[in-house]
Amino acid sequence: MSTLTLAAAEEIADAAHRHAQEVGKAVSVAVVDAGGFPVAIRRADGARPLTPDIARAKAYTAAIMQRPGAMLKKWQESQPVFFSQLSQLPGAAMPILATEGSVTIKKDGEVIGGLGIAGGTADEDQQIADAVLRSLGYELEFAAWGVSGTPAGKEA
Repeated sequence: MSTLTLAAAEEIADAAHRHAQEVGKAVSVAVVDAGGFPVAIRRADGARPLTPDIARAKAYTAAIMQRPGAMLKKWQESQPVFFSQLSQLPGAAMPILATEGSVTIKKDGEVIGGLGIAGGTADEDQQIADAVLRSLGYELEFAAWGVSGTPAGKEA
């Protein structure tokens, strides 16, 4: 069983800030473990004050829902009441944000955490998150929700 270590979380956060700086963005980065608990949260100089909380909610969503936020958008759009209720459950520590910049951290086929990026546009946040996880060797492919086996778009 893989776990997300503090060293790995800091590596992800450092890489995310470097990449964001390269594209001219001041962002906040949150990395959480598989249970949605914070491991590293960092706000770059110049990032807006609310971005750490947004990044944490994005990371939390990706970890506990075990899918990137962008994959959850259609489900949220089709069942908005259900999604609003998720955030009200007694065990919910954060709101559920089905949006870009919310990426599940997966290694060796196992979900080990979530990454949230906030401060750019939705597309910029997503591009930063994907680029960082890809460069560090994490998996970015996920089966469609509720389907086991081969990820969507991949042949067996």
